[in-house]
Amino acid sequence: MQGVAKKQTGDKVFDLFIYVFMAIVAIVTLYPFLNVLAISFNDSVDTVRGGLTIYPREFTLKNYETIFGFEGLLTGFKNSVIRTVLGTLIGVISASMMAYTLSRPDFQARRWMSVVFALTMYFTGGLIPGFLLMKNLGLIGTFSVYIIPAILSVWNVFVVRSYIDGLPYALQESAKIDGANDWTIFWKVILPLCQPVLATIALFIAVGHWNSWFDTYLFNNRNAENTTLQYELMKVLLSTQTGSNYRDPNAQQSLAAVSPESIKMAITIVVTVPILLVYPFLQKYFVKGMTLGAVKS
Repeated sequence: MQGVAKKQTGDKVFDLFIYVFMAIVAIVTLYPFLNVLAISFNDSVDTVRGGLTIYPREFTLKNYETIFGFEGLLTGFKNSVIRTVLGTLIGVISASMMAYTLSRPDFQARRWMSVVFALTMYFTGGLIPGFLLMKNLGLIGTFSVYIIPAILSVWNVFVVRSYIDGLPYALQESAKIDGANDWTIFWKVILPLCQPVLATIALFIAVGHWNSWFDTYLFNNRNAENTTLQYELMKVLLSTQTGSNYRDPNAQQSLAAVSPESIKMAITIVVTVPILLVYPFLQKYFVKGMTLGAVKS
C-alpha cells in the first residue's frame, strides 16, 4: 500500500511539472503576439514611453485607420486572397501529381528526373535572367506572373513523394486488379491518404503567396490593378518612416499622428490574422488525414 501511495504521489508531482511546463511554453508563445497586438491598439505617443505588456494603456484605432486610409489596400487585399487561393490550389495539385509520377517504380525516368529537379534547388538563373524570362513570356504587368512561375515547387514534390513512398504499394496494385487506371488511383487512392502532407504543403504555399511582395515590386509596381496587400502595406510603412504619402499629399497630418513602430505592429496583425483564421481548418484535415491513413493502412 505504501508503494502504491508513493507511486500516486510521484504521478501527481510529474503531472504538476507537466502542467507548469506547458503553461510556461504557452506564455512564452503567446506573449510576443499579445504584445504586438497591444502596441497596434495603443496610442503612438504613449507607445514611445515603452513598458507595454499584453494590453494597451491608451486604446486607439488610429493606427489601423491610418493603414486602411491608403488607396490600393482594398484592391491589394482582394488580389492577395485570389492569389493565395488560386496559387495554393494549383501548387498542391501540381506537386501531388508530379510526386505520384516520381514515386511510381515502373516510371523508368524517375531517377534522372529527380536529379534534374534537385539541381534546380541549388542553381538558379538569378534576378536579372528571371526578370528577362518573365518579360519574354509576356508576364510583366499581369496577374499571371504571381501564379505561373510558382506552379511547381521541387521541395514540395520531394516532400509529397517521400510520403507516398511510405504508403503500401499493395493498395495501388489492388486498385489495378479491380480495373482502376492511373488517374483513378491518383484521385481515389493516393490523394485521400495524402491529406496530412497535402495540408502541410498547402499551408507553406499559402503563407508564401500571402507574404510575398517582392514580385509585385519587380513585375507589377506600375500596375495598380494587380497590386498585392503586402506591397501596399510595405508602402504604408515606408510612408510613415519617410514622412511622405504616395496617395494624398494632404495626409501628412494623419501620418504625423502615428509612429513607425505602431504602424509596423498594426501591419503585422493585419498580415497575420488571415493566416491564423485559415490554420484551424487545415488542422482539421491534419487529424482527418492521419485517421484515414491509419485505418487504410
